[in-house]
Amino acid sequence: ESLHEIQKQVNDLWQNLLYPVTRGNDTDGMIYATCEMKPSSKIDADKPQVTGQVLFKQYYSYGRLEAIFYLDGFPLDNNQSSRAIHIHELGDLSNGCDSTGGHYNPFRVNHPRHPGDFGNFLPKEGKIRKYKTNLFATIFGPYSIMGRSVVIHEQEDDMGKGNNKASLENGNAGKRLACCVIGISNKNLWEEKLPEVMDKKKR
Repeated sequence: ESLHEIQKQVNDLWQNLLYPVTRGNDTDGMIYATCEMKPSSKIDADKPQVTGQVLFKQYYSYGRLEAIFYLDGFPLDNNQSSRAIHIHELGDLSNGCDSTGGHYNPFRVNHPRHPGDFGNFLPKEGKIRKYKTNLFATIFGPYSIMGRSVVIHEQEDDMGKGNNKASLENGNAGKRLACCVIGISNKNLWEEKLPEVMDKKKR
């Protein structure tokens, strides 16, 4: 019993030292993060100008990551393809979304097994409203996504089945339309957006 308790304390200490993101006192052990999406400064004016937020929530220190994708600015026609969304390794927007590096891939594995390979999202009426649970990325610990970026691509992710090198790196998802840097937030934005996303799911 006591050995188990010591192990837990050592693990908590280790996680705190490696990445000191701790739960807020008023959030019941929950950590919230937000990413304010902006169109890339490197895309042509005729491409979709995507804005909105990607929101994250995770229970400290053993919960699985949940995310809300609340995005606008896609074409209004409903016969477009899905769009790939991934976490990229750098939070550097100095050269638009092109300076965010490759997929965040701490375990050096092929796509689509990177922690931030969120898959494909099909816009409806120019919007993406999606709630996802049980994601493999994490807000805290040594492999934290804090300070990294979320990137929306022009095309669909082939999920590593494209029989070429790019497929195993990024799913041949094409140009980077929009991106944002992930930062800690309070719970207000999550609580504001979740009802609308859940309501859309029911319809």
